[in-house]
Amino acid sequence: QVKLVESGGGLVQAGGSLRLSCAASGLTFERTSMGWFRRTPGKERDFVAAIHWSSGTTYYADSVKGRFTISRDNTKDTVYLQMNSLKPEDTALYYCAADQFIKTILGGPAEIDYWGQGTQVTVSS
Repeated sequence: QVKLVESGGGLVQAGGSLRLSCAASGLTFERTSMGWFRRTPGKERDFVAAIHWSSGTTYYADSVKGRFTISRDNTKDTVYLQMNSLKPEDTALYYCAADQFIKTILGGPAEIDYWGQGTQVTVSS
């Protein structure tokens, strides 16, 4: 059974930083591309960042480029999202996603194989 468990969310002031973690189990992590999405009330999940399982190539939404960094540690089966210079508009429920194919993650949430339960990030102004 595949399980993705996010942690690291919380309340932070604008300009601050948080690091989210997503621990994976039940899948071959080193052959799985990983991503982060976020959702605000009444909206669909929006793509935030992704990392290819083999090349390590990273992808970002324009709104977070230069502020967020996605990384992975295959020895710990964990993907991270370092979030710096946080803004109130970054407030959302952040989800970890896993899929064999990076194109599926980049294509949006509909076809992605596995999801975590989400971790709340709140940025106060």
